Amino acid sequence: MRSWRRSNLPFSKPPITRCNILISQNYPILHVVVPLIAAPLMVLLRHGGFAWLLAAVASWSSLAVSAALLAEVAGGGVISYAIGSWAPPWGIEYRIDSVNAFLLVLVSLIASVVVIYCRESVEAEVAPEQHYLFYTMYVLCLAGLLGIAATGDGFNLFVFLEISSLSSYVLIALGRDRRALVASYQYLIMGTIGATFIVIGVGLLFLMTGTLNLADMAARLREVTDTRPILAALAFLTVGISLKLALFPLHLWLPNAYAYAPSAVTAFLAATATKVSLYVLLRFYYSVFGESAVFIAHPTSDILLVLSLAAMFIASTVAIFQDNIKRLFAYSSVAQIGYITLGVSFDSLTGLTAAIVHLFNHALTKGAIFLLLGGIALRLGAVRFQDIGGIARVMPLTSFGIVLAGLSLIGVPGTVGFVSKWYLVLAAIESGAWWLALLIVLSSLLAVIYVWRFVEAAYFQVPSASVSRLREAPLSMLVPAWLMVAACLYFGLDASLTLSGASQAAAELLPGSR
Repeated sequence: MRSWRRSNLPFSKPPITRCNILISQNYPILHVVVPLIAAPLMVLLRHGGFAWLLAAVASWSSLAVSAALLAEVAGGGVISYAIGSWAPPWGIEYRIDSVNAFLLVLVSLIASVVVIYCRESVEAEVAPEQHYLFYTMYVLCLAGLLGIAATGDGFNLFVFLEISSLSSYVLIALGRDRRALVASYQYLIMGTIGATFIVIGVGLLFLMTGTLNLADMAARLREVTDTRPILAALAFLTVGISLKLALFPLHLWLPNAYAYAPSAVTAFLAATATKVSLYVLLRFYYSVFGESAVFIAHPTSDILLVLSLAAMFIASTVAIFQDNIKRLFAYSSVAQIGYITLGVSFDSLTGLTAAIVHLFNHALTKGAIFLLLGGIALRLGAVRFQDIGGIARVMPLTSFGIVLAGLSLIGVPGTVGFVSKWYLVLAAIESGAWWLALLIVLSSLLAVIYVWRFVEAAYFQVPSASVSRLREAPLSMLVPAWLMVAACLYFGLDASLTLSGASQAAAELLPGSR
């Protein structure tokens, strides 16, 4: 099986060619194959402890491989991996560049941190006989998300999308609250509609180009860009992917899914699933259809702008009135997705950089919040405002971590949220839309209100008898959560690494950027 090969079907720049030892030659597929192999082993053995160990090995192995791939493409190269040595476009190609390498590291990093957290959390929230099933679905979801990012084949992308989605439905349904079943069913219905739209879009592109290889498809689309089937494909893909990424108003599945899923599942999905869907949207918009076909020939920017602003203000307003804290931050996620798509709507290098860096920053922030809320759920059995009064006195580390991550959602200087919003403001000013810069600041004030609700309840209320008996979450849950919080602060104070990765990815997607 040949792994590193040179291809003449560019997304942007020529691939790197390198002969290495056998393992390193197969890096582009290893980070998907390892969790895929781990899943059936867990089902065969049906032992929760062994399943957790395999999930940890698979997650950390994927992180190591993803980091190696990012290092390989850091200079702006592209790695082309031909499955079964079938040269693209005839065979399935995995194609790694600075855009998806950045995402691969993010997804595998989140998975590696969350899997440590899972040990105590899953024991408390999932029935013992279902532990092996939980970890099976966890590694399948991880494999699907990594496969979506790595593949250069349109139908293969759809297959991995369904692997990640189907396993997500099961993970959500494993929550002990019966409402988790309803949330999973709602997600299944919406996700199935989205998947149907996506496969129709890919089918129309195949009909017009005769290829499923995304790089080859991009080259052939130049001859048929203005035809009606291509416009229909663009529409189907936009709506289908928007359902998957919970773009307002197609977000209705997300609040219940996040609120009633097991805590580890909520943190993992909030930090990864919607981010991968956003990557798919960017890949189709810029690498397949091309900037001119999407943003110049059609009013895509205006549509994204309106929907993004609606998400930022409406979802944040709805979040303020939630009683369930997980549900509150679920609506906050819808608003934060609006910030990312707002960056995309600018169709500029600065705007795209802001979108990609916020994709990373929001994953850290919301991952930290949901992991910490899982600690409260473990000790208290609930995450409602009327139950957590005075909890900061008995769970100070957990409460303070949520406050720090909340400051990142607001965009306070010194946190990753500030970096994202600063670049969004810069993109608005560059485009001459000063009013948009003002709206970005105003929308952040809504985040102040719902974060303050937690501060008020946790710090300024007298703890009840039940709260007074609580103690901090176990270290195996607290340490991973605080690693996320620390990352929110570190990359807020020194954003050189994340900004350089995001700007390089943006430049690769938009080489003729203004």
